[in-house]
Amino acid sequence: MRKKQAQILIVDDQEEILFSAKMILKKHFETIFTENNPKKIISILNENEINVVLLDMNYRIGFEDGREGIHWLKEIKTLSPQTIVILMTAFGKIDTAVEGIKIGAFDYVLKPWHNEKLLETIDKAVAESRKNTKKAVTGSIQNTEKSYFVGTSPKIKQAYSIAEKVAKTDANVLILGENGTGKYVFAEFIHQNSQRKNETFVHVDLGSLSDNLFESELFGYAKGAFTDAKTDTAGRFESAQNGTIFLDEIGNIPLHLQSKLLHVLQTKTVTRLGESKARPLNVRIISATNNDIKAEVKNKTFREDLLYRINTMEINLPSLRERKDDIVPMAHFILEKIAEKYNQDNWKFEENVAPYLEKYPWKGNIRELENKIERALILAENNTISVNDLDILNFEEIQENDENPLSEMEKSAIEKALFKHHGNISKTAEELGLSRAALYRRIEKYALKNG
Repeated sequence: MRKKQAQILIVDDQEEILFSAKMILKKHFETIFTENNPKKIISILNENEINVVLLDMNYRIGFEDGREGIHWLKEIKTLSPQTIVILMTAFGKIDTAVEGIKIGAFDYVLKPWHNEKLLETIDKAVAESRKNTKKAVTGSIQNTEKSYFVGTSPKIKQAYSIAEKVAKTDANVLILGENGTGKYVFAEFIHQNSQRKNETFVHVDLGSLSDNLFESELFGYAKGAFTDAKTDTAGRFESAQNGTIFLDEIGNIPLHLQSKLLHVLQTKTVTRLGESKARPLNVRIISATNNDIKAEVKNKTFREDLLYRINTMEINLPSLRERKDDIVPMAHFILEKIAEKYNQDNWKFEENVAPYLEKYPWKGNIRELENKIERALILAENNTISVNDLDILNFEEIQENDENPLSEMEKSAIEKALFKHHGNISKTAEELGLSRAALYRRIEKYALKNG
């Protein structure tokens, strides 16, 4: 049997898993790498053209919520967007694996796996990898130039205008905005428009780092620095050398660790745990937070001198509520991108969707809009997304008065749902997100028939 030309990386902290998977896959694929330390992923990707990564979701004893896997998935997709990632998880952790698929994983396999199922999944991933490579070569997608949606809102246009100007410098940038307003995308935009765009963009979610991992993760460590320090390991700052490091959720750093970060920014050097040698850094710093950082300074929970270091330029990203005219065109932009992700064409929204999109509160901002559109694309039929598919009939938040501009839309949606479920109150209420009592009140209010 001829082996398929593919380079596959297996990452798991259990040697028996690595051995078993390698024995199965090496009979079918040309090159198999194995690694028990996820921190080596970046260097392996930099040195090899990896087609598929088979990635475990848990590495440290006592941490079994899958967040490490999600973290490394994001890192792989940032560093090597063409690489296909398959997650490995235990039966009881499927929810986290599904979350991983939403943010870019190709699929997941359960441990212990069935050999045939594992081979089938890897085979599909290799085929997908080849498809991605072909697209990049033929130019049918933008391979290095990522497209960004700006919109027409004055606030967002001003933010992008500032970003384009500051990108040409090495000034430190602080991005402020609610959860889901696109701070990561905005930081990436600054990097892509800078002189460092061909260097590494390293994203660090500071909100997910525990206190005891803060220094080792950011600054690295020497062999023997602590019990599990078996090799010299570079931290995230060194990984971003000559490029950009994005310190997300910087407002969540405890006060006692802020001085350590401040020292790195002031001296432009980093010292690994267990060493005394300071290593010079050439790194662009972009930070972000959804906290009221100036109030934290006033309350003495965030150092004022650290704030001065990170906000040479401060950029505020508006919420979707502040840029309502952008919601509908943004939804179309997102739908096109998600359809492309799933290799599908000719998706559209029903004609009556636009007013619902504009009136929905979008408390989760762009992230919520993306999630609802992706879910709708998976569930919808005939390549057409309806209001019901989007799950934005959130009528509990609508004030009940006859002058409400959504009254007619609400009435129409209830009529459609009643018809769809043949007058079944329980199913209709469930679809609309209402209690049975609330649905009965609306049926009476609009004089609807439910039979």
